[in-house]
Amino acid sequence: MVGKHSVKGRVSVAAFLLFLFASAPVVFGQGSATSPRDLSPADADRILKAFTAKETEFRLALNQYSFKRDAILQSIGMGGQVTGEYHRVSYFTFDDQGNRYEKISFFPMPSFGAVTQEDLDDLGGVEPFALEPSKISKYDFKYVGKEKIDELSLYVFDVTPKVIPDPKKTKERLFVGRVWVDDQDLQIVKTKGKGVPETKINKFPVVETYREQFGGKYWFPTYSYADEELLYDSGDTLHVRMKVRYSDFAPARADVKIIEIDDPETQKKETKPPATKPNKP
Repeated sequence: MVGKHSVKGRVSVAAFLLFLFASAPVVFGQGSATSPRDLSPADADRILKAFTAKETEFRLALNQYSFKRDAILQSIGMGGQVTGEYHRVSYFTFDDQGNRYEKISFFPMPSFGAVTQEDLDDLGGVEPFALEPSKISKYDFKYVGKEKIDELSLYVFDVTPKVIPDPKKTKERLFVGRVWVDDQDLQIVKTKGKGVPETKINKFPVVETYREQFGGKYWFPTYSYADEELLYDSGDTLHVRMKVRYSDFAPARADVKIIEIDDPETQKKETKPPATKPNKP
């Protein structure tokens, strides 16, 4: 989120929806107490290797699914009233070349700041997971204890980058926060955290993300939420709220045909009428 007086209130929507958050120290405690049951270094390492391997598997699996994303960003004024909103509902599927494709079904005129084309381009991407498997080596993990959420018994780990990326040298962003891992399947079922780095004028709220199991195997993120007043180096504040829901997960199929219009043979094939009248659905 860019400060109100930095770039005329410009809001970094894409980074926000990709779960990239602020870099100031935050306590990631929850309502229920965490039981400090120690793990041996060998057990902690075994659990770490297991759930990071699952992250890789789930990301690959998600690339085979289509789903719906309903994203709402709001600015909140005095008294809790909504002063601006960015609402975008999309279906993510694949074209016939295997590229992820966003089909926007609902997108009213935003009233939440000025959104750039770069924001819109990035918003078409999907990054619901907190940890990038290829960057696991860049993190330190600390076992905190065990916690029970609903019927799940969970291992809790704090996650911090070994080195904070320099925003002047790289666009790389890393996660800092906490992850909850099911003690039976050794899979992440919840995350709460933020991304680093940030700048003096660009701040992001802490986001809490819950996952659900699909197909008896994959734990996909289904709900993310943030509600926080961001404080900028200038002294300005911005109260933001975010809700993102993921639903309608289904094995994907290519339903968007790509045609190379500069290929006359392809054009001819695609414009030729069918030999027989297709059956009505």
